[in-house]
Amino acid sequence: MSIARKQAMEAPPMPEEEAPSPVMKPVPRITIHAFCELPETGSAIQRAGEDRRLAKAHLTVHMGGIKAAVEQYQQNGTPNLILVETKRGEADLFSDLAALAEVCDAGTKVVVVGHLNDVSVYREMIRQGVNEYLVSPLQPMQIIEAVSRLYADPDAPPIGRSIAFMGAKGGTGSSTIAHNVGWCISTRMQEDVIITDLDLPFGTAGLDFNQDPAQGIADALTTPERLDDVLLDRLLVKCSDHLSLFAAPAVLDRDFDMDSEAYESVLEIVRETVPCVIVDLPHVWSSWTKKLLLAADDIVITATPDLASLRNTKNIIDLARQMRANDFTPHVVINQVGVPKRPEIPVKDFAQAIGVEPTLVLPFNPALFGTAANNGQMVEELDPKGKATEGFRFLAKQLCGRQAQPVKPAGSSIFPFLKRLTRKG
Repeated sequence: MSIARKQAMEAPPMPEEEAPSPVMKPVPRITIHAFCELPETGSAIQRAGEDRRLAKAHLTVHMGGIKAAVEQYQQNGTPNLILVETKRGEADLFSDLAALAEVCDAGTKVVVVGHLNDVSVYREMIRQGVNEYLVSPLQPMQIIEAVSRLYADPDAPPIGRSIAFMGAKGGTGSSTIAHNVGWCISTRMQEDVIITDLDLPFGTAGLDFNQDPAQGIADALTTPERLDDVLLDRLLVKCSDHLSLFAAPAVLDRDFDMDSEAYESVLEIVRETVPCVIVDLPHVWSSWTKKLLLAADDIVITATPDLASLRNTKNIIDLARQMRANDFTPHVVINQVGVPKRPEIPVKDFAQAIGVEPTLVLPFNPALFGTAANNGQMVEELDPKGKATEGFRFLAKQLCGRQAQPVKPAGSSIFPFLKRLTRKG
């Protein structure tokens, strides 16, 4: 076998375990200029600028530190935010900042990246009007969090965690898993949850919860500028004390040609009303599904143990790693394992090929899942102590950052692959 062929078949190493990522509001459309002294600082800031939470901001990185910034703004107006790095000592540092202050326009915010880890220096900087002081060396998430804090409205409600569920191919059961996980978060953790069914012509959320709403998410997407708390409350279906449903119309007599901005606008409003939003994405690849998937705080990919699912799962994971360098690897659920007489890729081989240990492996159980679907019930309602229910609870806890112990296998069952998804920040 050639070296190139061997390398192509080798999966990437499993990443180390991490905690769930923090939930932050996206930074608005601002201009950011960075002036660095070290190449590694500039690289960290550049990687931060590629993050989904800074997608609307326009960032440029220069070298030269505070001196270069002062020269730049003697002849030009200043941006919304200036990031400056300095290696100078305390006395020279404040002298340089005084020179920068003389050329800054009113309203410009300043973040200093320094090499002095001293509380007194930090306090003096804040007293002189510096908005934030970060100690080098920096990680991209430190920069993202600092910028996000500066532009977060203190009077605005906190933003809820968005969890996007997508099937690696059609028929994997992604929607079923999304609905059952949302149910577990609402019932077991007592968190308010909204399930948004974005498969507008074929969505099953209404069926799974035995609801037939006259209005739903399509009405909001048609005129997103009209959506407010009052209208949202009218369009939602209350399934329990903590669970509401933003149902799809599931009709074929109308077209659903909304742009990605409509979806983003509606989900932004929904996220301001509850701590957790389940985003049930259809298995279609378009600009809006790609955008919503990559913008979510967490991603759950549902696959079946076959070659098409393996290929598509790996493609989604590779894209997420490329486009979400500061986020964690998506969760993977392998569903419908053990279908009689069906050739399957072993879970161990599947995991090695995609480079991710699955968070959850669900055995094929057509009687339980079929009955739940036909009755408009959740799996937990039919089998509260069953292994599938334990699995949904485990996944719900992982997604919400709660402590959870893997479910113990029963005999020689293939169900023991309930492990925390290894993630890489």
